[in-house]
Amino acid sequence: MNDNVQSQLNELIETSKDGEQGFLKAARDTKTSELSAVFTTAAQRCAQGARELQELVRGMGGDPERSGSAAAALHRGWINVKEAVTGRDDKAILEEVERGEDYAKAQYRKALEQDLPANVKLVIERQYQGVIANHDKVRNLRDRYRAAA
Repeated sequence: MNDNVQSQLNELIETSKDGEQGFLKAARDTKTSELSAVFTTAAQRCAQGARELQELVRGMGGDPERSGSAAAALHRGWINVKEAVTGRDDKAILEEVERGEDYAKAQYRKALEQDLPANVKLVIERQYQGVIANHDKVRNLRDRYRAAA
């Protein structure tokens, strides 16, 4: 079971690192100081979450993941191609960030369905609540930007 738990934690570490990179990219791409601040704060929370998960893996004697996933790198590459063709406004950035947070929510839900030690489940549940809060904040901002357009 320990290997399965470490594997699940490493997947969440990848998800957190992907989120950190995605939020940092969004913070760089936006022209709005409000969004830049929101995205930068979210990136910091993702980085902290990844560190916390890495400590859990180390505590189990494992080797924690240190980078994002190949799939996310491809997704970020697709975003770069898309922006070269279409340009990016804040509404598009918010839509892309929300899509990333949808993926993170699914990964955390999947992890919570697993048989996990109580201390691990507690950390994942707390982080999941943070992912939901990030998602909802981004969704609300996206809705506001859509209404203003």
